[in-house]
Amino acid sequence: MDCPICGSDEIEIINSKQKTTKKKLTEEYLLKCEECGHVFRNIISLKKPRPYRLIISEQDKSYKTSIDLSPSDQLEVGDILLSEVGQVEVTGIEVGDKRVTKSKLEDVDTIWASSVEIPARIGFSVDLHGEVDSYKLDLERDFEIAPGDVVKIENHIVRVHVIKTQDRKLTSGFAKAGVIKRVYSKPVKFNNYDYDLTSNIFKKTK
Repeated sequence: MDCPICGSDEIEIINSKQKTTKKKLTEEYLLKCEECGHVFRNIISLKKPRPYRLIISEQDKSYKTSIDLSPSDQLEVGDILLSEVGQVEVTGIEVGDKRVTKSKLEDVDTIWASSVEIPARIGFSVDLHGEVDSYKLDLERDFEIAPGDVVKIENHIVRVHVIKTQDRKLTSGFAKAGVIKRVYSKPVKFNNYDYDLTSNIFKKTK
């Protein structure tokens, strides 16, 4: 919003309050222009919150619930919402038959999200030249793994060579466990390693 006197967009919010009637919800702002000092009011009409379909993933499980949000707001992948089971991170937005990365909530049909209040569960594969040892690991969501890391897991010492995240494969850089789907590794012939993930094994599969 711009100052009606000088047109500057350097605006300070002095106060704000919401008003609710049976028909509409409004947000009233008391504003001050930092350029010319003019004080003025601005009223924005909002749409009342309504329930949206929310599918929450918790490691290997998912369940359906709903969340009340204002159709006037915008939603984007990566946003954090407070649901009935705690904080969740938006991982997908369904508009009609399409998945999008952001949208006005009034157009949204389903919100996909994952809990950020429990450890991330990721896959970890060790390529044994024809056979694969496969693990499920529980890690803190901010734990960082990078291609090139040398890792101990059970009796293997391996080097990470590819990381598959929710939307791409990495052969350089790093990723946090919260977005990792699977880590691919190969054994190395030395005993030094950067960190040990053995205690983080949830289960081992073949």
